[in-house]
Amino acid sequence: QVQLVESGGGLVQAGGSLRLSCAASGRTLSTYAMGWFRRAPGKEREFAAAINWSGSRSYYADSVKGRFTISRGNAKNTVDLQMNSLKPEDTAVYYCVARDGGPSDNPNDYSLWGQGTQVTVHS
Repeated sequence: QVQLVESGGGLVQAGGSLRLSCAASGRTLSTYAMGWFRRAPGKEREFAAAINWSGSRSYYADSVKGRFTISRGNAKNTVDLQMNSLKPEDTAVYYCVARDGGPSDNPNDYSLWGQGTQVTVHS
């Protein structure tokens, strides 16, 4: 059984940076796209970023473009999200996701989800 485990969340001041990491265990995700969604309090899940299996193509929500960078580890079983210039509206639980196929911004396309890590940005 595949498990996704996130780490790296925390509390940061507006304008600061955080790096989220996600590691998959149980099988190799060499053909899987991976990505990040987030859910802010009282809001729906929102796509943040996704990357294809090789790490050659990445996609971002407009709200994070230019501030967040998604990257894939060499072993293809890890994915990181570097978050810079954080804003209070980035406060959310961030979820690592994976799917056997191409990247997607639709949460229903992802069969694998981590338990989430809290990111809180205070002004």
